[in-house]
Amino acid sequence: MRNQRQIRGLLAAVLAAGMLAGFGCGVADTSKEAATAAATAALEAAGTAKSTESAADDELIVFAAASMTETLQQCADLYKEEHPDLDIVFNFDSSGTLKTQIQEGADCDLFLSAAQKQMNQMDVTNTEENTEGLDLIDPDTRVNLLENKVALTVPDDNPKAIQNFDNLAERLKAGDILFAMGNSDVPVGQYTEKILAYYGLDENALADAGVITYGSNVKEVTTQVKEGLVDAGVVYCTDATSAGLSILDEARSPEMPSIRRRQRAFSPSCRPIPV
Repeated sequence: MRNQRQIRGLLAAVLAAGMLAGFGCGVADTSKEAATAAATAALEAAGTAKSTESAADDELIVFAAASMTETLQQCADLYKEEHPDLDIVFNFDSSGTLKTQIQEGADCDLFLSAAQKQMNQMDVTNTEENTEGLDLIDPDTRVNLLENKVALTVPDDNPKAIQNFDNLAERLKAGDILFAMGNSDVPVGQYTEKILAYYGLDENALADAGVITYGSNVKEVTTQVKEGLVDAGVVYCTDATSAGLSILDEARSPEMPSIRRRQRAFSPSCRPIPV
């Protein structure tokens, strides 16, 4: 198993931190193509780094936020058409869980996080959030790849007739719906906490009242909504679209700046290029 210094060295030639762009949700087809191209370019850079490390090493281990599952698998298929000898192994989970696994020494060549927080916690130059002094990534390789959107979604037929985030807040205060969100250590959960705070809602009180359920990653929240176990949930736009769920609203308020990130393209030199 690679030690932490070796993991960081492999990450030095690839990207870090960024949420994959929302497929669907009003995104133009050209943006979808750009998202796929950018993510495929990331795999290209990672594969090149592996070739440099060892000509005999034909496995690329990618740790990625659960919200990126479908998109990255599609990108891997495209990449492997030209590089059939490289075996791409994915580990999809919450960004917090992936960060812990990397910290504990798990083999990882490429890390894509759904939030800056988990990346910052492994960046030695970030003294504010990296309280453990971890040195697991090369800060010069970090780049915001693309964006995702935080979306309010409901089961088929929207049985509780929820309309938008404003209406969600009213219904939560009334206590007449069951709402799903991510745990506090999961990026989608952290974004949802910002939404609840924006509306002046007490998450702990709502949870104690039995109107909030939790998921350990965004896929679990999506499943709760898809199976009608809850009346509404907050997930990423990509997950809602992939699951065929209706999207009622997206988080856009300027008072919640961390929920949306500027779209960027991935460059072979691992520098962010605004687009």
